[in-house]
Amino acid sequence: MSGHSKFANIKHKKEKNDAAKGKIFTIIGREIAVAVKEGGPDPANNFKLSQVIAKAKSNNMPNDTIERGIKKAAGDVGNVNYEYVTYEGYGPNGIAIIVDALTDNKNRTAANVRSAFTKGNGNIGTPGCVSFMFDKKGQIIIDKEECEMEADDLMMLALDAGAEDFSEEEDSFEVLTDPDSFEEVRSALEKEGIQMAQAEVTMIPQNYVTLTDETALKNLQRTLDLLDEDDDVQAVYHNWDEE
Repeated sequence: MSGHSKFANIKHKKEKNDAAKGKIFTIIGREIAVAVKEGGPDPANNFKLSQVIAKAKSNNMPNDTIERGIKKAAGDVGNVNYEYVTYEGYGPNGIAIIVDALTDNKNRTAANVRSAFTKGNGNIGTPGCVSFMFDKKGQIIIDKEECEMEADDLMMLALDAGAEDFSEEEDSFEVLTDPDSFEEVRSALEKEGIQMAQAEVTMIPQNYVTLTDETALKNLQRTLDLLDEDDDVQAVYHNWDEE
């Protein structure tokens, strides 16, 4: 690990998203519906659903809301027509961007994503054109202020549970796992009462790119804002160094 902390950005996004919590819950609700359709309503036997529940909890979704979503999806299995689709492309100055969407209308989503790239002076590429620059990992971020456990003890807990890497930053701890080990590590931390600022399987850039040109920064921010506003977009990954 390079020790590249994303906690400040996560914190900023959470504060920004407090005003748009309804959108976050809608996004997670769709993910719950698809996970239940694919693997059933029991998270103990449905790995994807357990991952979505972890994401819901890290976004402070109430347990009763999660349970209602699962029950609704279980009774509505035949009506769930969302499908996952991924877009890859380049923002200004070659910034690599991956967009995960969950949609009931692929034509609409493709047009909106393409428009977001174009308006930011970027372009959609072919599948695989940038994903090789990222590693798929389980990532758990822990706010130091919310964690009473000593760093060494937390590290041993995470590593014993199957984590690949542990790093300490000024304001946070980061735990990285293989995607297949993520749920086991997350559960081990949860059992010890560890509060997690973020817990999800994500795409982590192998290298980060710094932007100094003001026009490029504005264009990139426009693309990211447009994607953030799109209800079909579940997640956006990029290798821009925001710090």
